[in-house]
Amino acid sequence: MKVLVTGGAGYLGSVTATALERAGHEPVILDSLLTGPRAFTTNRIFYEGDIADRRLVRQILAEHPEIAVTVHMAARASVPESVAHPAAYYRDNVAKSLDLFEELSDAGHPRVLFSSSAAVYAHSPSFEVDESSPVAPGSPYARTKLMVEQIMADLAGAGLLRGASLRYFNPIGSDPQLRSGIHAAEPLHVLGQLIRTARGEQDEFILTGTDLPTRDGTGLRDYVHAWDLARAHVRAVERFDALLTAVGNEAAVVNIGTGTGVTVRELHAAVERVTGRRVPVREAPARPGDAIGAYANVDRAKALLGWQAELNLDEAIASSIAWAERRAEVLAVRGGEGR
Repeated sequence: MKVLVTGGAGYLGSVTATALERAGHEPVILDSLLTGPRAFTTNRIFYEGDIADRRLVRQILAEHPEIAVTVHMAARASVPESVAHPAAYYRDNVAKSLDLFEELSDAGHPRVLFSSSAAVYAHSPSFEVDESSPVAPGSPYARTKLMVEQIMADLAGAGLLRGASLRYFNPIGSDPQLRSGIHAAEPLHVLGQLIRTARGEQDEFILTGTDLPTRDGTGLRDYVHAWDLARAHVRAVERFDALLTAVGNEAAVVNIGTGTGVTVRELHAAVERVTGRRVPVREAPARPGDAIGAYANVDRAKALLGWQAELNLDEAIASSIAWAERRAEVLAVRGGEGR
């Protein structure tokens, strides 16, 4: 089937497009190239533009009427940036999503698979969260994700949309064949900073937050390989109607993670293990908006999507390192870094 992928030139969007292709589907990419590189759209149907450009969305749907599902991945996605610039996040992640949804509904393309986030969950004393766990987003970024979920549920209740939200935990790694991955030259996320330190590109890794209520005082995350995450999207696209039938609703939420929590100190040790190099660390206070963390209960993904993570933490770290070493070459050969 044809699948519209908004944000398909981004990190996870490009890996998901590859997974869709490998499964025999055809992605149609819509991306503004605000952050994603044009190189990740090579040899794919690609429209450069904004998801809130209603005329462009209508054009895409008219030119590809067989689009069966929209995978909505276009969004700003930095917690610290969202704290500093909340208006941009509410505008781009929420208001523009509503514009997109209205055009999809009006054109008779109501199936939407939304990229949500585990950041919406409230802290759980056990650290394990399932789809019914309380929500309490702690940053503007996380609040935008929950708002879009709620908009989708309301539109679904009105018969205007059919929505499924995948709540991502912490994606790391790259496309298995190193065709795409993290496109930022200096990634700000924890693993990116650890890898830069391991490769000698910076002197030390700054560990923010060391007095949290976890087993070693550092934040806890569920690190899922980007390729496993992309495979989850393929399953959700292929089982979209069956998923909604199974939950008995026109809107559904599914956790996508490994079911295992890893602290920052444990991730640091894993990077040293995989690279065989010492990674210097300097401790610092937690940043505004940072969550204590959680790991996924993935029973629903197993039961309703027939999906579970297949790649382990060391494989994901090795994939991230391999991509970091090849990133500049891939982007240069395939057309540059975009804007």
